[in-house]
Amino acid sequence: MNLTSKREILKKIYEPFGLSLAYLNLPPNLITLFSVIAGLLAAYAFWAHHPLTGATLLIISGLFDLADGIVARETGRATKFGAVLDWLADKLVDGLVLGAVAAAYAGPWAAVVLITLNMLHTFVKPVAYAEIGFSQREKGKIWDPLEGVGFFGRPETHLSLVVFAVLERFFSGALTVGVYFLTVMTALSLLQRVVYLYRRYGKDYD
Repeated sequence: MNLTSKREILKKIYEPFGLSLAYLNLPPNLITLFSVIAGLLAAYAFWAHHPLTGATLLIISGLFDLADGIVARETGRATKFGAVLDWLADKLVDGLVLGAVAAAYAGPWAAVVLITLNMLHTFVKPVAYAEIGFSQREKGKIWDPLEGVGFFGRPETHLSLVVFAVLERFFSGALTVGVYFLTVMTALSLLQRVVYLYRRYGKDYD
């Protein structure tokens, strides 16, 4: 399931939080910074073997991440720099959180593999933008066919991590299993995206 493709449905859940921040007239980039700070604290909590605290902070980070775009649009302060900053913030949080969890519960090599697959899964999209030429924007976001391709993206990764963190509270070793689960699912989702691009553009010659 690709939760990103269900954005308009899920938006009804988190949009009130974003609108409340817009009402406070907070700068969107400041909200992005809040997301990063919460993400950094989540990474430390996972590294220190406090999974429930880490999961809670990861949820808070995700809420701020979803809210910054809403605030930017509602207050008329959406900028291209803000969009770039949001991407960088997302990858900083993902890299540190996944690295901390994997290193703490499955070892350094597991962390290297998981982070690498996660980054490849994400950055196949901007590479496709550059090489294939997607540029159409809808509500400030680039539209492309990959939006609905890849069944295990960032939302699924965070949701799974939260679930395994809760399970760790009751079953020691659950997060170790979770790291391997995230690795396999991310790899399969990346493969799905690569196969999709090959089938669509593999015979397009310059």
